[in-house]
Amino acid sequence: MKLQKDFYTRPDVVQVAQELLGKYLYTNYDGILTGGMIVETEAYSGTNDKACHAHLNRRTQRTEIMYHEGGVAYVYLVYGIYNLFNIITNVEGRADAVLIRAIEPTEGIEEMLLRRNMTTPKPNLTSGPGVMSIALGIDRRHYGTSLTGDTIWIEDQGIEVPAEGIAIGPRIGIDYAGEDALLPWRFWVKGNKWVSRKK
Repeated sequence: MKLQKDFYTRPDVVQVAQELLGKYLYTNYDGILTGGMIVETEAYSGTNDKACHAHLNRRTQRTEIMYHEGGVAYVYLVYGIYNLFNIITNVEGRADAVLIRAIEPTEGIEEMLLRRNMTTPKPNLTSGPGVMSIALGIDRRHYGTSLTGDTIWIEDQGIEVPAEGIAIGPRIGIDYAGEDALLPWRFWVKGNKWVSRKK
């Protein structure tokens, strides 16, 4: 069942990030379906989180979509090469987001291998937010895309990851955020080989 807007507009971004584990992320371009189970996420809060792009109410051309009502994609470029896929949550004006860091691929694996220029499925196919976006064909054209449409969406297929099956730790690559870099807002499925490795 496709997740609807009321899943994304809830007020607790940390809860949403945890509950996205075990859900299925799909993309469909020109009839080519790719996707898999979300196994790693990070929460970012527009309020009191120095790691968030919208910290101190920053509104720029890049961050403007963060202030939208939840349920849309926020895609931005890092290192000049990787597009990172985030889900805007909460009500309009709050600027909360969940970064999807990794999926376990289940659908369209052959197409993902082509996009990643790989021959066999290995964890680095979709393990890490930059390579995951390449495998799924997500780029900045999808900035602002509704997640209740037919291009990018998330489904609940009845898999619940129990609390004891979720690992929790600090987010990756945000040392600039001071004490907020220590917030335990990264969540991943314990023992899943598709979870990204901290460099």
